[in-house]
Parts: sequence; C-alpha cells; structure tokens
Amino acid sequence: MDLTKDKISDLIRKIAIPSSIGTLFQTLYNIVDAKFAGLIDPGAITAIAKSFPIYFIIIGTTVGLSAGVTALISNALGKKDESTASFLFSQSILISILAALIVTIIGVYGTEPILIFLKTGPEVIAYAKDYMHVIFFGSILFFLQLTINASLVSRGDTKSLRNVHIVSFFLNIILNPIFIYGFYFIPAMGISGIAFATLCAQLFGLVYIIYKVNKTDLKKYIYPECFYPKINLLKDIIQQAIPATGSMIFIGFGIFILLYYVSLYGDYSAGGYGAAIRFEQLFLLPVLGLNASTLSLVGQNFGASNFDRIRETYLKSIFIGSVFMGICGILIFFASDYIMIFFSNDPQIIYYGSTYLKIAAFAGPCYPIFFISSALLQGLKKPIYQMIINLMRMVILPIFALTIAVIYLKVSFFTMFLVILLINYVFATIVFLFSVYQIKLERKNYNPNLAAV
Repeated sequence: MDLTKDKISDLIRKIAIPSSIGTLFQTLYNIVDAKFAGLIDPGAITAIAKSFPIYFIIIGTTVGLSAGVTALISNALGKKDESTASFLFSQSILISILAALIVTIIGVYGTEPILIFLKTGPEVIAYAKDYMHVIFFGSILFFLQLTINASLVSRGDTKSLRNVHIVSFFLNIILNPIFIYGFYFIPAMGISGIAFATLCAQLFGLVYIIYKVNKTDLKKYIYPECFYPKINLLKDIIQQAIPATGSMIFIGFGIFILLYYVSLYGDYSAGGYGAAIRFEQLFLLPVLGLNASTLSLVGQNFGASNFDRIRETYLKSIFIGSVFMGICGILIFFASDYIMIFFSNDPQIIYYGSTYLKIAAFAGPCYPIFFISSALLQGLKKPIYQMIINLMRMVILPIFALTIAVIYLKVSFFTMFLVILLINYVFATIVFLFSVYQIKLERKNYNPNLAAV
C-alpha cells in the first residue's frame, strides 16, 4: 500500500474501515464496563460516568502523543527517510514512559478533588477512587501500546490495533465477572475488578503491537543508539505532541465542564449522561476511522508535497463521514430510550440519557468536520491550530454559553444541550472554511527547491 500514489478512495477504505471496526469493539468494551458497573450498584455506574473526564487525562495524553508521533513518522516516510522514522519511533517511547509517570502522579492525587468539585457524594467518590487508582497505576500500558502503534498507523496499518480491540473486548467480557465477583484464588474486587480487567486487556494489546512492529521494515533501522536521548528529535516530538495532547485534554476538560453543569441537575443526570456518551462513541465510529486514515494520508503526502491528494483526502473524508453520521443519527434518535434501558432500569437515568442522545443525534454533520480537520492540521504539522479550535469549542464557548443558560436563565436539561448543538453547528462551519484555507496556504508557500535540499 503506497499512501502517496494509490487511489485515495481505496486508501480511505483500507485504512478507515479497520480503524472503525477496532473503535467499535473499543466502544463495546466501554459499554460492557458500564453494564457491569450498573450490576454492582447505581452508585458504581455514576462513579464510572464521573470518572470519565479524569480517565480522559490518560486517553487525551496517549492519543495526542500517538497522533503527534504518527504525523512525524508519516512525514518522514513520505520523504522515504526510514532512518529518521526509526529514531522518531525510539525517542517517542522515552517520552511516553515519562508522560505515563507524570499522568499517574496527577491522576492518583487529583481524582478526589475533581470529584468533589463535581459535587459527588461520598459513596460515589469511594467507588471512583477504587476504579481510577488501579487505572492510573497501570497507565504505562496505555502509553506504550498507542505510542508503539503510531509506527504502524503511519504506514496505513490500522488492522493491528483493530485486532487488539476485538480480542480485548471478548477478554474483557470473560475477565470482568471473574475480577468483580472473584473466582477460586482470585478475590472479589468489586469495581476495582473492572479496572484490573482493563489492564489485562491492555497488556495483551501491548505484546501484540510489539510483535507486529517487529515484523515491519522498521526493525532493520533500530539499534541501541536509537534509544539514547536525541535533543533535536525529542524537541520535534514535543512540539508536535504537546499541542495535540493539549487538544485532546481540552476535549476531556470539555466533558468535565459539561459534567459539572449536568451535575447541577442531580447525580442521576450525571449517571444517565455518562452512560449515554459511552454509547455515543458508536455514533462516532466512522468519523474516528476517517480521522486515522486522514492523518496517515495527509502526513505522508505532505512529506511528498502532494497537495492535490491532501485536498482530495480531506474533502472525500468529510463527505463520507457526513453520510455515515446522518444514518447513525437517525438510528440513535429513534432508539435512544431502548439504548438507555440496556444500562439501567432506573427511570431517571433512562430519561436523562435518552434526552441527551436525542439531541446528540442531530449533531452528526458537525463531527466529521471537527475530527477530520484535526487530523488534517496534525498531518500538516500545525497542531497548534487544532489545539486552539478544541479550546474554543470545548472550553471557552461552552463555559460562556452554559453559565448564562444554566446558572442565570436556569434552562432545562433539554435546552442546555440545544445550546451546545447550536455552538457545534456555528463552529463547524468556521473550522471547515479555515481548514480548506490552510491547504491552499501550504500549496502557495511550497518551495520545491527548498524541499529538495
């Protein structure tokens, strides 16, 4: 598969579909966790819900770091520079280990204060701490798996991570009840058991990804010296990864902000919303797959200075994503009540969750623009713009709008999310126009003589 020459539509299909399938099973994985939490206690599922923005510290940092590394390696491969790609890969592992340590310290000591800020009761806090502390102490597995996988994604290989997610899903179904309720010599761990099952799945994924990387040409260029700190490469990775990580962190902070305002309507509203956003990830499956394909294609073609292919990738991905999101939105709107019954039989949790899903169903056309534009800007080595966009969309505008709507006007739960829907549509239009302009700007500023040096 040649990302710089093969037909764009074929490449999108070959990269995006495996990625979407993998994300499907990752989402089902999270849904299963929420289901098992609901079987433990209503407080447990609320703990899982309120832990999500804290959990997102790990998700955001790992995804941001891996996206930054993917963009840099893709760019090097587009220039046919395997040696630089290998050094970038090795140096990224060093950074991921350091990042995991920092995130663990922040997470362990920050979980309780964040939950208190979210007006969480003592029982829910106890559940959340038991769950999150295990997750954070095992966060190194998350970091290494996604960082190492970046070298595969940069080559257009999304099948390997897909396989990890499929096997992890079934492994999770087996391990969750074993760790929650106990089995022979394994003690009953309650909600901590859900976290231990997750770490076991992550360990399997890490081993498999290492195996797949070892089968690529990359291993021919890796030797011990590659792992010695290289200031120039570390600087490149940090400059690319920090804005990308910041962008993801802002998404997590945005979820945290929404949870704060949702929590003003009571703990059950948080539980319903938390369960709903886990299912909503299914809604985003095609978009997340297209995000992966866009990042790989734009990264390599930017390295090869193929601007026509970059534009074609972006516009075709937006179109495909919009069609899929429209179909998913219709299905979710009409099935929202039935979806929430899967998570809980509590009428309040069902009401709040289904209310959110009905509104989120109409936001479908916005998501391809946000996620695919982020991948485009990452591939163009302009992650700072991606970060600013997410800061505005997820933090500044929601705080401003929801403070007026919820705090001062005291609107209903339903109306609160209508406000968010309006923000998404207005901002999606701006982001699309800005992204198209950036492609034109890169073409205009391209200097073939400089590129040849």
